[in-house]
Amino acid sequence: MHRSSEDTRNRALAILAGLGALALVGLLILRGTLRDSGLNSHGALADAFLHGRLWIESCPEIDCALFQGRTYVIFPPLPALVALPFVALFGFPGFKGFVLLAMALGALSLWAWHRIFRALDVEDADALWLLAAIAFASPLFQVTLRSEGVWFYAQSVGFLMTTLSLWAVICRRSLPLAGLFVALAFLCRQMAIFYPLFLLVLAMPRRQDAQEGWHESWRDTARDLVRPVLLAGIPVIVGLIVYFVYNYARFGSPAETGYAFIHNPGSAGFIWRRITEVGLFSRDYLLFNTLYLFLQGVHFEFGGPYLTQLTGLDRSGSALLVMSPWLLLAFYARLDRAFAAGAVVIAIIAGITLFYHSNGADQTATQRYTLDWLPILIVLMLRGERPRAFAALPLLVTWGILANAAVTLLASLHRL
Repeated sequence: MHRSSEDTRNRALAILAGLGALALVGLLILRGTLRDSGLNSHGALADAFLHGRLWIESCPEIDCALFQGRTYVIFPPLPALVALPFVALFGFPGFKGFVLLAMALGALSLWAWHRIFRALDVEDADALWLLAAIAFASPLFQVTLRSEGVWFYAQSVGFLMTTLSLWAVICRRSLPLAGLFVALAFLCRQMAIFYPLFLLVLAMPRRQDAQEGWHESWRDTARDLVRPVLLAGIPVIVGLIVYFVYNYARFGSPAETGYAFIHNPGSAGFIWRRITEVGLFSRDYLLFNTLYLFLQGVHFEFGGPYLTQLTGLDRSGSALLVMSPWLLLAFYARLDRAFAAGAVVIAIIAGITLFYHSNGADQTATQRYTLDWLPILIVLMLRGERPRAFAALPLLVTWGILANAAVTLLASLHRL
């Protein structure tokens, strides 16, 4: 009887989650076909590459650098290369499919996660819920929805590359292939450069013989990994060199990304004031970023004489665990050396961004910078045995999908 009632509840949750997911897919298609202007800075950069130059004729968005009379896109170049075939075919801004392109990239990410779940022995029912969670109850949905913008599109590409780096180790057991995807991820999102530490520990075989000496076991493991590590390091080093050369060719310094030359004429927002008056990184941002990452709920803004008119939504987003509560199950991750390595990488990436001038900005139901380390957290959550608490997965995922759908629909209606 107990099992039957649980199955009934899960079917009801599946129906609710399915309806929410359909609504979100509809929003993606509508935005991709009706709202994408094609004025994405990576499209402008792809057009520049096609014309044999690194600078763009004019900045279609904000956050461009003005240096020696020329305008540059400050962000790493790989997302522009991904879009290049489409810009070559349709022109700029003739290509108006960045949201649809991000949807295709998201589908590839979900395929890779499906393979990862199978390799980690995740049950089919849980795997379906987790795929729905990643697609519709994580920051991935919001960056896909907004991929007509340069920042969001870049994160869609970066999330695919970091996911594929994990797929390469877990499913293909190939550190060199993982190194290639880390290099590609770095050319989208610089924080990916910290992934090799986790990937290396994840690739280490578990010691099977309890009687084997500790030193002998680690010596054998190290010897077996020397060649794969060296091969994996080649694409990572090449990626670093490409980025440094790219920066040098634009700004005369391998370490200069262009942030020092950002030119946003007429901008009066708090982000612009932070950059110009406080700096790119400061401890002054720590409290704001920490509260928004962990505690801030969805914040609707009301106005009018009676404070009854919906006037807007907080564009700094809402906390990760508010919109993606299924990630709370990571509390049950197996504590081992892979967990320690993953926790260190997450702490480094998240810690750096907590001092950054922006927590992602211009976002509603998300904290989009978490996508830089979220793939690691998901893998840690699913390694090893999953306790009874995982029975709450359908409920937590359904809440995330419905909350995401509600906030996104309200935001869309408010803009209209």
